[in-house]
Amino acid sequence: MALIPWRTFSDWDPFQEMVGMRDRIDRLFDEYFGRFPAAGEEIPERTWAPPVDVHEEKDTIVVKAELPEMKKDEISIEVRDNILTLSGERKREEKVKKENYHRIERSYGKFSRSFSLPDSVKVDKVKAQYKDGVLEITLPKAEAAKPTAIPIKVEQDHH
Repeated sequence: MALIPWRTFSDWDPFQEMVGMRDRIDRLFDEYFGRFPAAGEEIPERTWAPPVDVHEEKDTIVVKAELPEMKKDEISIEVRDNILTLSGERKREEKVKKENYHRIERSYGKFSRSFSLPDSVKVDKVKAQYKDGVLEITLPKAEAAKPTAIPIKVEQDHH
């Protein structure tokens, strides 16, 4: 338990408490949403992790990733040791100079996302298709091992 020093009412400054609280809330929002620059301030680069949906169907696992404005050769898909890794780099438009931007909210740069796969995925049958900025990866499942019925032989008594 932390000890808190005793303050008398005359030591307490409610305005200082409010400033401290505002600073803590600002830090919390900056960590969660990223920080927007003030006028004339350098625009920071934001890290990027494209949003991904993963769902399971009867015979497949489907991964969909939003990768707007990317070309096929800027995207890499790899499966190793039952881990699917999606990586690449989205580059900023070179037509507009950085100093001419007023706001940059979209993220650019390198990214890498990894997902654990069940042992039942047929790695050699994985397919990927890219259309309208959405990458869809289809991972077929191996057929489940079917139980094998073992017949029981009944021996008859010979009396």
